Amino acid sequence: MKYTNRIMKTGMVALLLALVFASCVPQEKMLYLKEAQMVAENQSINYINERTIDYKLQPGDNLYIRFINTIDERSASALAVDFSGRSNSSTDASIYLQSYTLDEEGCIELPLTGKIELKNLTVDEAKARLQTEVDKFVNQTTIIVKLSNFNLTVLGEVTRPGMYKVYQSQINLFEAMALAGNMTNFAKKSDVKIIRQTDNGSEILTVDMGQADILSSPYYYLKPNDIIYVEPLKIKQWGFTTFPYSTVFSILSLAATLYVAFRRFND
Repeated sequence: MKYTNRIMKTGMVALLLALVFASCVPQEKMLYLKEAQMVAENQSINYINERTIDYKLQPGDNLYIRFINTIDERSASALAVDFSGRSNSSTDASIYLQSYTLDEEGCIELPLTGKIELKNLTVDEAKARLQTEVDKFVNQTTIIVKLSNFNLTVLGEVTRPGMYKVYQSQINLFEAMALAGNMTNFAKKSDVKIIRQTDNGSEILTVDMGQADILSSPYYYLKPNDIIYVEPLKIKQWGFTTFPYSTVFSILSLAATLYVAFRRFND
């Protein structure tokens, strides 16, 4: 009888320990920039990464273009210039409707200048080319050019997966994670996928956000329409997001009930 009781107690302890460990994720797997964690106080590590805005415009891209002219009203009207210098609406839909889409040849068409090819130019280069063409017809016109389709999609083990609009010229991986509410405790930081559109189709890139050298990676800065997928750790298949106290107590209560019933049966 004593041997049986000992087996029951051992089994209950083993079950409790198994549940505790099943709910735990090693701290090492939860850290970003692990090498940086080992740097002694008052020391620093430098990672070289030149921040260059090199996205080249492609067919299908949308450019939000505003022409501002307060002097040559008659000529400027041919370009639908905004004389007030202010946009009437700034919603996503209005920006899209007011934007110019690059056609299959990578060109946009303005009422006065005709077609202007902008394919494979950066936004700044496109602005300079537009300014040159418009200056031939309209005096003292200021041009504002923005890429209106800089979207990011973040999926997988993040708090708020979804599509996000970026209202800046460039964004990095950590900023993208912040938009999505950070990775969950079960995110596999060593195997983050970036799906990127290229001239030849879709390219899948893999980065390790747990290592500090991600800061010098050529993929640290994202490009428009990138899709970021954060894989789950294998432990999630049998782990818990938070410790399941109610489940543990229920199991222990059931085990205790069975134990008492077993003892009465043997008595």
